[in-house]
Amino acid sequence: MIPLFTTIQIRNADKYAIEQLKIPGIVLMENASLSVYNSIKKNYNLINEVSQIGIIAGKGNNGGDAFAVARHFINDGFIVNILFVGTESELKGDALINFTICKELCKEVNNGNVIFYKSKSDLTKIKNSDVIIDGLLGTGTKGEIREPYKSIIEFVNELNAYRVAIDLPSGLNIETATGSSIFNSDLTITLADYKTGLFYGKGYEFSGKVEKGSIGIGKEYFENQIVKEYLIEPEDALQGLPKKKKTSHKYSNGKVLAIVGSGKYIGAASLLVRSLFQVGTGSVLLAFPKSIRNLISTNIGETVFAAYNDEGKEYLTSANISELKQQLDWADLITIGSGLGREPETIKAIAEIIIKYKAKKMVIDADAIYAIAEYGISKFDLRNKILTPHHAEFSHLLGITVTELQSNLINYGKEFAQKTKSILILKGAPTIIFLPNGDSLINSAGNVGMAKFGSGDVLSGIIAGLVSFSSDMEQTVISAVYLHSLSADLLLLKETEFGITATKIKENIPSAISFLRNSII
Repeated sequence: MIPLFTTIQIRNADKYAIEQLKIPGIVLMENASLSVYNSIKKNYNLINEVSQIGIIAGKGNNGGDAFAVARHFINDGFIVNILFVGTESELKGDALINFTICKELCKEVNNGNVIFYKSKSDLTKIKNSDVIIDGLLGTGTKGEIREPYKSIIEFVNELNAYRVAIDLPSGLNIETATGSSIFNSDLTITLADYKTGLFYGKGYEFSGKVEKGSIGIGKEYFENQIVKEYLIEPEDALQGLPKKKKTSHKYSNGKVLAIVGSGKYIGAASLLVRSLFQVGTGSVLLAFPKSIRNLISTNIGETVFAAYNDEGKEYLTSANISELKQQLDWADLITIGSGLGREPETIKAIAEIIIKYKAKKMVIDADAIYAIAEYGISKFDLRNKILTPHHAEFSHLLGITVTELQSNLINYGKEFAQKTKSILILKGAPTIIFLPNGDSLINSAGNVGMAKFGSGDVLSGIIAGLVSFSSDMEQTVISAVYLHSLSADLLLLKETEFGITATKIKENIPSAISFLRNSII
């Protein structure tokens, strides 16, 4: 796991460096600027004779970093235009020192220029830049971005340039990963260590590739911090894959009852149960309406039917629960919800199953999430339960809007998992796992090709299959979520994101497992 840190922890790192290690602030800024400079040169093919660097700098320490970075590029022979949004009198401390050095340097050379921003017309002086470096706003950003910052950000976002953010993209509220006008970065060099807000929400959308930059204080400070957010690594996914014994048999490799699918949503059942076998589940029963079993029988592979008498309704009702009692008792894990539909009788049946079989491990998705919302969270014991909603389903479950949810995503997820003692897998870009102990685990794999019908059904199948024969539910959930995304990422090696489908992700799962095993020594 890669630890992610809060804004307060990162700010206190500066304080620790200055007060405990006795490193002057100007040295920290110099270390940061060298780190940014080297990272840009590593990631972008700069040619001294033709490359132009445009830098937008504000009046805070983020601007001070930008002035120092500008000096390195000027000294290396690049044409550098620095657009300063502020006045010299507003600068102070280390930022003022670096501004003064940069200003005096530009008087002595012909490849550096400091421009004081006065109007939008000044933006034309950086429009021909090959690289735009953002040092406009820092970690204190909250609320709506006011002018002239909004117009500047919108202008540079439209330029055909490689965009780099120092520490974080300007306009991003790093504490909540929200914002309305945000610098759209190709590369973000986050200083001191990784910040949580860069890896989800608007941070994930606008940060591009994220690299860690150094301020020169080593690891000791961060190793002593309490961390509750992490980024999942491939090693974590491999660690959670259940091990099979040589003497294992079909019933020791997981017994899953899948209560999924209906007359309206047949495909969900097919995708889910086939995914169960792709991750090594030993035995799978599909509870499905008897009246339409012939419509799916050729698409469920080795799955055995537990067909219930739906009386031609094509959906689950409470009357079917007693009919399925033997299968419900038999299962190590029940996965419920995908494609069941939202008929009132079905919603009632789902709620009754979750309440009655509270001791069972369950993967609860889609329409089963809706059932919990309709009957009220307080009526359910969600321990040993894994919930897999997307943002709209989760906001409905909480009784808030999607906008409210996304305004404080991490906190809402944490509170729910801690209060219910459940494992919450909040599907999205990226997917985030919330554990009962308050930890948040952000998935580092996945791509936009996954945003298609059926992808969530495949995920439910992977989770249910692996957890059904695992002794460590939490660690296995991490593996399942990463594996799902890795399967999609590996498809990009041979096609584009446009052609990725849930079926292809499902079929590629064994290859993804093999890739994990072979790539991690």
